Order: sequence, then C-alpha cells, then structure tokens
Amino acid sequence: MASSVQSHLLSRLSVYAPSRPSFLSISRSFAAKASAPKPRESPLLEPAPADDEEVPTSGISRPLSEILKEVGKRVPDSLVKTRVEDDFSIKYVPWHILNRILNLHAPEWSGEVRSIVYSADGKSVTVVYRVTLYGTDAEIYREASGTASVEDTNYGDPVQKAEAMAFRRACARLGLGLHLYHEDAS
Repeated sequence: MASSVQSHLLSRLSVYAPSRPSFLSISRSFAAKASAPKPRESPLLEPAPADDEEVPTSGISRPLSEILKEVGKRVPDSLVKTRVEDDFSIKYVPWHILNRILNLHAPEWSGEVRSIVYSADGKSVTVVYRVTLYGTDAEIYREASGTASVEDTNYGDPVQKAEAMAFRRACARLGLGLHLYHEDAS
C-alpha cells in the first residue's frame, strides 16, 4: 500500500524534483505518513483509508490561488484556544493545529526559522519565521516575528514560545487564522 501511494504522489510531484531536490525526500516522508493509520482526533483528520482506497491529498498539484482559498477559511471555533496574559484574554490557534491545517491543504508547505535574536539586555528573545506555500503555478512566502520574555516560562521555553508566535503570525499573513486578529477589534 505505501509503495503505491508513494509512487502515485511521486509521479504527481515529479515536476518539482529538479528545482527542489530536498522536496523529493519530503514527499516520500509525507507519502509514508499518509498511508499510516491515524486516530480520529479532530475535525481536521479523516478516517484511515481502506487498503484498496487511494489517500486523498487536497493540496498536491493545485494552483496557489486554490490553496490560499482553502487556507484562508475560518478556523473552527472548537480548535481555537484562549489564554490570559497581563489580564487580557487572547484567542489563538495552537501551532500544532496550524501545522495540521497546512499539511491538509498545502502539503508542500515549508517553514523555517530565519533568525533568533536576544535583546541587548538579554531579557527577551525574538524569532523570525518564514512559511512558504508551493502551488503548481507559483510559490509564496510570508515572514513574521514573535518575541518572548526570557523570564516568562509559563508557557514553555522562551525561544519556543517566540517561534510559535512567529509561526502563527506568518500563517495569519497567508490568511490562516487571520480572522482571530479582527474579532478582537470589533
């Protein structure tokens, strides 16, 4: 089963291999993960396909405009979390949920930390993160930054917190979860 899914995906992605050699290994990894049975944890996941059923991949071999249209849809309220910082209630989508949404609608996406910079006084850290989406006709990237206090360890490591914040903001610049930034303004 895994080899048939893998060969199917690779045949559909062969146009990308010359320009992104590392993409070939990523697609093989994705094909292996796609064929593994997954527990039903959230509305984003589909039941595992039967052995003779082809694995659906909504993002592969689609124009960028279609991918952006899917990514720009409103995130279901059941996936939105709230936390309180400095007496303010903040709505957000956890980074791992955004990751799953990107994997579902834009499996060719990539992300990278562009820089990690500590403030001159060493009290805060800023991370710049880039998210890139690949369509059949184009690719697009957005970068954003996130900053966390080195002393604030309530939500984990400060660098990880800043990275997650930067990732969420870069996703919002592509439309994913952008509605959360507008709800508080009204």
